[in-house]
Amino acid sequence: MERTVIIVAGGSGTRMGAEIPKQFLRIKERSILEHTIKKFYSFDDQIEMIIVLPKDQISRWKDYCIENYLSIPHIVAEGGETRFHSVLNGLNVVTKKGVIAIHDGVRPCVSHNTLNNCFNHVEDNGAVIPVVELVDSIREIKNTTSNAVDRSKYRLVQTPQTFLWEVIWSAYQQDYSPLFTDDASVVEQNGHKISLVPGNRENIKVTTKEDLKWIEPFLK
Repeated sequence: MERTVIIVAGGSGTRMGAEIPKQFLRIKERSILEHTIKKFYSFDDQIEMIIVLPKDQISRWKDYCIENYLSIPHIVAEGGETRFHSVLNGLNVVTKKGVIAIHDGVRPCVSHNTLNNCFNHVEDNGAVIPVVELVDSIREIKNTTSNAVDRSKYRLVQTPQTFLWEVIWSAYQQDYSPLFTDDASVVEQNGHKISLVPGNRENIKVTTKEDLKWIEPFLK
């Protein structure tokens, strides 16, 4: 079945105090976004790749590709008002309507095992997301008090969240809701069950300066 990945790269870098959007920050001389793209290309060099960027970052990305000789084929789509609208814009330019993976542009350490888990199980389930177990204790906050909860009942959600084309396309015909936190929540609201597959702990979403240092050893 044909594969497409929509890589959503709409970060600003504000939380880490960066002067440029965080997807353009460099680790080992390459941008985080380039590392992410290369991870999918090394997994499947025939995958259709769609990069969704804010309108004011598209020219910066095109210049980056020229300056750094990045020739991996990809389509650039313009981001929308929210992540929901950005994903929808990406879906609108898909040509390989088989399996659609949606991934955060600043998760460059997704493993090939995680990608295999997602792509190999989606044909049976229609909608799969990678998760990892919690290792820390967690507490639920209620007003001014807190209670310990059973961490075994919870999972940390990662990307790529992966779907059959008809499942994700149908879900994104719904009206936007601020309750949509990720693509799985959009699909679930449309009545489709979400299946879980193992992710990998290094597959974090880069948010802080500390994250940059943490992921560096995992990038070639």
